[in-house]
Amino acid sequence: MGLRNSKQSKAKQVQVLMLGLDSAGKSTLLYKLKFNDVFLTSPTIGFNVEMIETRENVAITLWDVGGQHKMRSIWGDYLENIHGLVFVVDSTDKQRLEESKKELELILRNDRTKNVPVVVLANKQDLAGALGAEEITRKLNMKKHCYDRNWYVQPCCAITGEGLSEAFRKVTTFAKSYMKSKQEAFAIFKQN
Repeated sequence: MGLRNSKQSKAKQVQVLMLGLDSAGKSTLLYKLKFNDVFLTSPTIGFNVEMIETRENVAITLWDVGGQHKMRSIWGDYLENIHGLVFVVDSTDKQRLEESKKELELILRNDRTKNVPVVVLANKQDLAGALGAEEITRKLNMKKHCYDRNWYVQPCCAITGEGLSEAFRKVTTFAKSYMKSKQEAFAIFKQN
């Protein structure tokens, strides 16, 4: 991913929400992106937030919201004014993929996520039995639920960082495109 030392004010500001079930690896991903290191994490109660500046001169404010069952009821509170959604799944936990699918569907049906681009991170690819991008795409029924937006499924590993650069290049590209389309729609609205 790579951080930049340029002035933050020059960078385009993007708000990205990272969701997923508990133990999917969201916090580990966040700190790998921010510090390029692995930290011992505990279940997130509430949220973690970090600013990550990309090589594309985009400053991503990445919100990592806890994924325990009791936290999922407040996920909707974080959907206001987001430019992208990152949904993390544990690609080795086949028993909970159906639960992940249901939670993702609920988020995508929310009016505040209309057309918001989605990048699914199929985490824990370093472990035996991890499902690949095609299988995760099929199991989450991405083609059906994301027909109206940009979406992408990226295999990754939060521990090694494998796949994270590719994933966040997509997040950046999608978020910039989404912001541009919203600005164009607003300009048309103002003219009328």
